[in-house]
Amino acid sequence: MFRVTKEIHFCYGHRLLDYAGKCRNLHGHNGKAVVTLEAPGLDALGMVADFGDIKRTVGAWIDQALDHRMILRRDDPALPELRRLGEPVVVLDVNPTAENLARLIFDRAAEQGLPVTEVTLWETETSFATYRPSEEKG
Repeated sequence: MFRVTKEIHFCYGHRLLDYAGKCRNLHGHNGKAVVTLEAPGLDALGMVADFGDIKRTVGAWIDQALDHRMILRRDDPALPELRRLGEPVVVLDVNPTAENLARLIFDRAAEQGLPVTEVTLWETETSFATYRPSEEKG
C-alpha cells in the first residue's frame, strides 16, 4: 500500500453551542488539514496522486469554502447578525468541532474522487482530531 499526505493551512473562526468551556465564545484558529490518500498501486507516473492535484482540489475548496470564514451551527444566535453585516459564514447542522470539520474535509476529498483514507484537522499546535471511516465488517 502506498500513502501520500498533503498539509493545507487555513484560518477559521467558530464557537461551540451548548459547551461549558471557553470555546462557547466566538474565536479563531490557524488550522491545518492533513489529508492522507492511499492506493495499492501507483499511476503511470509512479504516484498515488500528484500533490499539486490535491492542492488544486481539496486546497482550493478549503480556500474558497472555509478559509477566513466563521463556521457556525445552524441554530447559532449570532448567525442572523453576521449575515446582516455581510460576514462570510459557513453553516453546519452540527457543532463545528475539529472532529466534524475533519469529516467535512474528508467527505469533500472523497466527492472529488481522491482515494482519501483519513483527514486530520489540527486546531492548535497541540490539539487535533482525525476522521477515518470505520472499516465495514463483512
